[in-house]
Amino acid sequence: MLPDVVSANYEGGYRIAITFDDGKRGVVDFSEYLPKGGVFDHFKDMDFFKDFRVNDELGTLAWQEDIDVAPEKLYAKAIGGLLPGWMES
Repeated sequence: MLPDVVSANYEGGYRIAITFDDGKRGVVDFSEYLPKGGVFDHFKDMDFFKDFRVNDELGTLAWQEDIDVAPEKLYAKAIGGLLPGWMES
């Protein structure tokens, strides 16, 4: 089981600094989500993007419109680790 997000701070652009409950921290650049389209089209509106929150129930970041990113991906991006094998593709 991977650690949950406990805090997050906007760092400018599409970067968010994230702290996990195991004490590890890192910055995730969400600009890679822009070309994915779909629900992530909302991120093109910077006011929308900046309006994130920590979802304590899911242990991840969440935005309006029920948008969230898997905590495993956030952890891997923030600390420079690998995704679990079942998530890679």
